[in-house]
Amino acid sequence: MTDTELRVSKIQSGTVIDHVTAGEALHVLTLLGIDGSGGETVSLGMNVPSERLGKKDVVKVEGRELSESELEVLSLIAPEATINIVREYDVVDKRRVEPPEEVSGVLTCPNRDCITNAGEPVATRFAVLDDGLRCEYCGDIVRDDITAHLAD
Repeated sequence: MTDTELRVSKIQSGTVIDHVTAGEALHVLTLLGIDGSGGETVSLGMNVPSERLGKKDVVKVEGRELSESELEVLSLIAPEATINIVREYDVVDKRRVEPPEEVSGVLTCPNRDCITNAGEPVATRFAVLDDGLRCEYCGDIVRDDITAHLAD
């Protein structure tokens, strides 16, 4: 198979997440809550040759267009990602992900003493930094695997 051949078939409608950092495709699925139980048709390409990244992952999700909040959080684990919205086999929207200034309600704070972990009705809120995320309540910094802190 040459690099010009199609490795995964086109989707009729949905989202193609291209230029994902090599090895991060499974984290992208975790982030999106896709575990196979929802019935989505998903195609993955991992460690695919890329001129821009050397190697990359590609995720195709049939029948689902990502929300703005999903795209914002996706930017935290796949900052080079390109999002293609596909309808009737045509790309109708193509853009790069943009990191938000903050994310709310999608991650848990690693600090067990944080107010967000005390059973209070407080949604988590993290400021997005160049090198991680800072909890707006307790100040703890998340620099490790962000997917380990996804809220249920």
